[in-house]
Amino acid sequence: MSLTDWIVLGATILLIVVYGLWKSGTNKNIDQFLVGGRSLSWYHIGFSVMATQASAITFLSAPGQAYSDGMRFVQFYFGLPLAMIVLCITFVPIFHRLKVYTAYEFLEQRFDLKTRALTSILFLVQRGLSTGIAIYAPAIILSTILNINTTYTTLFIGGLVTFYTVLGGTKAVSYTQLLQMSIIFLGMFAAGALVVVLLPHHIGFAHAVKLAGKMGKMNVIDWKFDPSSRYNIWSGIIGGFFLQLSYFGTDQSQVGRYLTGSSVGQSRMGLIMNGLIKIPMQFCILLIGVLVFAFYQFNRPPMFFNQYEVKQVKQSAYAGQYNALETKYTTAFEQSKSKANDLVNAIDSKDATKIDQAQTNLKMAEKEAANIRKEGISLMKKNNEKADIDDTNYIFLNFVTHYLPRGLIGLLIAIVFLASMGSTASALNSLASTSVIDIYKRSINPGATDKNYLLASRLATVFWGMVCIAMALYAGKMGNLLEAVNQLGSYIYGTILGVFVVAFYVKRVGGTAVFIAAAITEAIICIMGYLGSVAYLWLNPIGCVLVILIALIINPFTGEKAKIA
Repeated sequence: MSLTDWIVLGATILLIVVYGLWKSGTNKNIDQFLVGGRSLSWYHIGFSVMATQASAITFLSAPGQAYSDGMRFVQFYFGLPLAMIVLCITFVPIFHRLKVYTAYEFLEQRFDLKTRALTSILFLVQRGLSTGIAIYAPAIILSTILNINTTYTTLFIGGLVTFYTVLGGTKAVSYTQLLQMSIIFLGMFAAGALVVVLLPHHIGFAHAVKLAGKMGKMNVIDWKFDPSSRYNIWSGIIGGFFLQLSYFGTDQSQVGRYLTGSSVGQSRMGLIMNGLIKIPMQFCILLIGVLVFAFYQFNRPPMFFNQYEVKQVKQSAYAGQYNALETKYTTAFEQSKSKANDLVNAIDSKDATKIDQAQTNLKMAEKEAANIRKEGISLMKKNNEKADIDDTNYIFLNFVTHYLPRGLIGLLIAIVFLASMGSTASALNSLASTSVIDIYKRSINPGATDKNYLLASRLATVFWGMVCIAMALYAGKMGNLLEAVNQLGSYIYGTILGVFVVAFYVKRVGGTAVFIAAAITEAIICIMGYLGSVAYLWLNPIGCVLVILIALIINPFTGEKAKIA
């Protein structure tokens, strides 16, 4: 990066941190530290909810996902608007009425302490692991720019976010997220526009989209019902609905965002805002990845996008073989580029026969280039068995650092940092609140002062920061980060959602029955996920339904009367 980019990057991050700490004021008690005194307006909540979900993974991995797999991932979010409606009707008014700090407090009032503890622990495990993945995403950027190992950049990023979350609490998180999302929308719009501008003069936006469509990248909707398919309209609406309902309704990192609302109405409007904006936002981010795919049809892409791994193999005994493969790859690309131009000309001619032939030729040329790339990856594995051979997380980053103008590179990289900081800070804040409210205050030290609980919250934030950094050091082995974080959530969210559905709607079921049902369900879901018997999105409705059914079956044998919260 140029000096200008470094100045833009540093100044943007410093501005965000200082602004958040300044607006947060002084946290004098646990209420201010964890829920911001319940004083925030709907647009604060809406941006905060989006920023918590839209981590660096969204802006780093989503374009790479679309580049490799097309637009079909957008179907993942089709159940979101319906989930927001259910939350606004059911969850929000109950949480506000009970004045809870965490979602799991309600479960003790409805069931018992052991059910509250189980769901709290499940959340802590899932969110702690997922936050580690979110920290790893910007660490990739720094390691690529500085050409150093991701271990050092992971430690730096995790330490920075932990620092300002400990100092500022939830208000610092919310105010920084408000400014972050404004900058993110501006920067991503600029990136998308510049991809089109940088295309060859005879290739416009329409040409790029049609070309990508002929190569199978504009697969926005898949109507086929297939439980083994990760992304189709049915898994998106049904599986996605259960996942989003559980995430926004039972995950403290999101519940904590709308608990800061000054009223039920403000919290509801913030969630509706998120439901209306999220799908178009994700569509546009994925579309940028498709446009980058079209761009690389006419501009030679690297044979492998992760330049750190490329450098390692080029400094090894396999350097000569790898360099020879790169020469072959360049020749294959030139042939592919010629076929891409042929396809564009065929599209302009509107001759179906010519289009089909040109499409077939381009796919054959791309297959040849892909085979050469596989040989290069094989050399990387021979040189280092632990080499990271999934480079989808580096595709958009490579485009940004090599083709965007000075200043904008710094801004785009700052955007990925800001997204990571926002989602990670929310997660750390929620991990601390659950640890202190649901475990420390409830079971370990119930009679302490506010000052003691505030100190415990800060210490818990530091502890979880360290845990998440440790997880981030492992995240590079998990493939595409966007899929990894959602797969991880699907192992747990369905079970937690099932507990809450029973709590809200199945009044005759008691705490012991739902506790046993949740434990059995979680074991079944983990086995199903390990065996890969169904696509991961379906684990969410399966988990929810299993908890309800098993609880109903067990309840008559417990001899326990249900409590009504």
